[in-house]
Amino acid sequence: MLDRRKAAVLIIDLQESLLNVMAGKEDLLKNIVKLVKGAQILNLPLVLTEQVKLGRTHQEISSLFSGFEALVKESFSCWKEEKFRQAILQLGRKEIIVAGIEAHICVYQTAVDMVREGFSVFVAADCTSSRTELNREIALRRLAMEGVHLTSAEMVLFELLETAGDPKAKEIFRVVK
Repeated sequence: MLDRRKAAVLIIDLQESLLNVMAGKEDLLKNIVKLVKGAQILNLPLVLTEQVKLGRTHQEISSLFSGFEALVKESFSCWKEEKFRQAILQLGRKEIIVAGIEAHICVYQTAVDMVREGFSVFVAADCTSSRTELNREIALRRLAMEGVHLTSAEMVLFELLETAGDPKAKEIFRVVK
C-alpha cells in the first residue's frame, strides 16, 4: 500500500505531439489530470519530464504545474539522466507513482531502472499508453514481471487517502467524480 509520506508522482513525456497519437488519448488525459489534481490535494511532490525534440507538455497538464519546469531528457529512461536522478533523490521518497507515455519505451525503461535502484514503483495503468494497444499491453505485462506494481489513478488516490474521515476526502471525491 502506498504511503503519503513516502510517495511522489512522476509524469513522463506528456507532450502534445506524442499525446495526439496515443491509443485512448481522451481517457488517458482525463485520468492523468485526475491523478495530478489528487496528488496536489494530498501535497505529493510531482516531477514532470519532456523528451527532447518532441515539443512542450500538453497544455491541460502543464496548466496544472504553474511555475514548474519540466525536466528535459534525451534518454528514454528518465533514471539515466543525472538531473532527474538528483531531483528524485532530493525528494527523499521511495514510492514512485508513474504515469505517461509511451508505456513500452520511456515508462517501461524508467520504471524498471528505478525498481533496480530500490524504489517501489507503481504504474497507473489507466494513466499510461502507447501508440498501439498491443505495445501498451505488452509493456504492462513486462512491468509486472519486473516487480512494478500496476494500479490506477483512483486506486492510488484512495490508497493515499486511507479513510473517508480524512480532511481532504471531500476534495478527492470531487476530483474522481
